[in-house]
Amino acid sequence: MALNLEQLLTPPPGGIGRYTAELARLLPRLDRSGLGDGDGDGADGGAVDDGGAVDVVPFVARHGRERVAGALRDFGLDGAEGVEPVVLPLPRPVLYDAWHVLGWPSLGVLSARLRDVDLVHAPMVAVPPRRDVPLVVTVHDAAPVLFPHTFPRRGRWFHARGIAAAARHADLVITVSNAAADELVAHTPIGRARIRVVHNGVDQREARDREVAAARAVLGLGEDPYVLWVGTLEPRKNLPTLLAAFRKVVAAPDLPHRLLIVGPAGWRENDEVARAAHLLGDRVRFVGAVRGDQMAALYRGADLFAFPSRHEGFGLPVLEAMAQRRAVVAADIPAIREVAGDAATLIPPDDIDLWAGALTWLLHGPAVRRELGERGRVRATQFSWDRCAAATRAVYAEAIGGAILGP
Repeated sequence: MALNLEQLLTPPPGGIGRYTAELARLLPRLDRSGLGDGDGDGADGGAVDDGGAVDVVPFVARHGRERVAGALRDFGLDGAEGVEPVVLPLPRPVLYDAWHVLGWPSLGVLSARLRDVDLVHAPMVAVPPRRDVPLVVTVHDAAPVLFPHTFPRRGRWFHARGIAAAARHADLVITVSNAAADELVAHTPIGRARIRVVHNGVDQREARDREVAAARAVLGLGEDPYVLWVGTLEPRKNLPTLLAAFRKVVAAPDLPHRLLIVGPAGWRENDEVARAAHLLGDRVRFVGAVRGDQMAALYRGADLFAFPSRHEGFGLPVLEAMAQRRAVVAADIPAIREVAGDAATLIPPDDIDLWAGALTWLLHGPAVRRELGERGRVRATQFSWDRCAAATRAVYAEAIGGAILGP
């Protein structure tokens, strides 16, 4: 099976990068039960059956060897079983545009190692031409269709072409939530019959106290309590609402918290975020992207995780906070309702006063936060990357086993 790892090298890789990396890590290790290590054989001599490991042939666009090695290292894949990507001869923009505009070149033309695979998985909407083997595409949400103004021009064009290619050529389309599936059916040409919902997973390991202390020291946080936000800085994430609400919160003298903003710059940043942050002074810290091995500690060290996003296909940071027993206050939108269940406090995304009230209530209520954190931990155990990989393998088996193409 061929798996595109190019998202790992795309700035910023975001949640799709994590999803792709976990599939690359786990698919070759699945045993007959779908968990852990294993060496199952593919049906008919191929790469996958309905219960064994998957023989993954990863690939990326043209990059220098050190750049590829660094991306694998960033996602903890250096030395991982079966993760030695084929480097294609074309750079990313040329490769993706050729696929979406010309329907050429096929993977087999680009690399001999990719000629004999029995399935291709595009884990995002960079869709290679479909030739003689099944094609599975993951479309994470319909955000570029629903909120085109929040994407740069190039991003809108790429996603429109990619979604159209998935609709034309994919045997099966994976998406990450029922909410996202509903969006795709309502707003794209992809029909319900071809969509399979496979929820994302989350790392179940809880950070230790010494890891929390080390992360605080590295970032110079001292002992100050903080509220945490995590994501890519782009308009859908609705950061100005959180900044404005937090300014109301810290006007009270008995709440010493800072707001910690963690994540890389994305696109279409504007003066609104800068102005709101300026009004908070040293009560807000933007720390940029943080190493993966520090993220669990930052979640665990927070008093509260806040996530007012206007739209998500899944909302992985909410689940990551829950896995660390942190209380979560998040936007009341379909994907987050589906993922969080009753284990988070949900608020309409744009009501600044309600957000300020919820933050104040939770920060003054340690018992409520502990109870929410425990419920969140239980909820998070229902979402594992092993389960995601096993369900993805089942989609591969279905695609290999039958002709799915249709509306």
